[in-house]
This record gives sequence, structure tokens and C-alpha cells, in this order.
Amino acid sequence: MSKTPFLAAAILAVAILTLPSHAQDKKEADVKPAASPSQAVLESWNDVGRKLTAMAEDFPEDKYDFKPTPAQRSFAEQLLHAAGANYFFTDPAMGKKIPAAEDPKRDQFKTKADIVAYVKKSFADGAAAIKAKGDKGMSDMLVDPFAHQQTRVSDMAYGLIEHNGEHYGQLVGYYRASGLVPPESRPKK
Repeated sequence: MSKTPFLAAAILAVAILTLPSHAQDKKEADVKPAASPSQAVLESWNDVGRKLTAMAEDFPEDKYDFKPTPAQRSFAEQLLHAAGANYFFTDPAMGKKIPAAEDPKRDQFKTKADIVAYVKKSFADGAAAIKAKGDKGMSDMLVDPFAHQQTRVSDMAYGLIEHNGEHYGQLVGYYRASGLVPPESRPKK
């Protein structure tokens, strides 16, 4: 009889000691490797591009010139500004001159379809630049036209990603002020 408690304790100890190792093996097997430098930039670029494109496609065309206050850009001007700013990354990354003007003019983009196409193109061009640079090219240097200093391609891309995120946040306010729910805030089907 005295062997039974000892045997039960030994079995319990073995079970406790082996369970964490199996759970740990499972956890480690589920961990994906880190994205490469260019893949990480591309994923962030495409994510904010997807959000702004969804807004451009979703917001009613008759509200495209809506401004929460007279001092602010219209919804359309916000999209044009964000998309146009992408070329301050894309053009130098591809060895081209930076754009002459910071904001494309609204009268150049008369319809919602024109603006949606421009937003899509700016993000597609940025994605193509990131892919063309690849991992090695993420460390290449360019001149930031606003800071007038050298910066890495990856840092310039992340700066534009952050800039687009700021405009995404502003456009969420435009949605809410118009009594609408932004696409990202809607229940997932």
C-alpha cells in the first residue's frame, strides 16, 4: 500500500513535466518567421492603401466635396493629398525627380472614379517600388525633400505609411460627421 501513493506521485510528476514541453513544441511550431525587411514594409504599405482605397470607393460621390469646417480639405482633397504624397517616396525610390506640386488639384480629378483610380495607382506604384528595391534596397539612401537630409528607403516608406495613417484617421472623422460608418468599423461578415 505504501508504494501506491509514491507511484501516483511519480506518474503525476512525469505528466506535469511533459505537458509544458508538448505545449511549448506546439507553440513554437505555430510561430511564423519574421517578414523580410521589404516584405514588412510592403505589408504595411498595402494595408493602409487598402483602407484608403476602401474609403475612396465607399464614400458617396455627392459628399466628396464635404469639409467638416471651411479651413479643412474636402474628402476628395484629403484623398488626393494622401495619394499625391506617395510619389514623394515612390519617385525618388525609383530614381525619378520628386513631384513639382505637393497636392494634385481637385479640378484635375472631376469624378469619384478619377480619384479612386489615382488612389489605387499611387499605392500600386509604391508597392512596385518596394518590390523593385527588395530587401537589399531598403537600406539605399534617398534625400527626404521635406527634412533635406538623407534617409533610408525603408524609413521614407514608413514615413509615408504613417502619413497615410494620419489621413485615414482624419477621413474616419469625415465619415462620422456625415453620419456614416467607415468600412473598417463595420461588423465583419
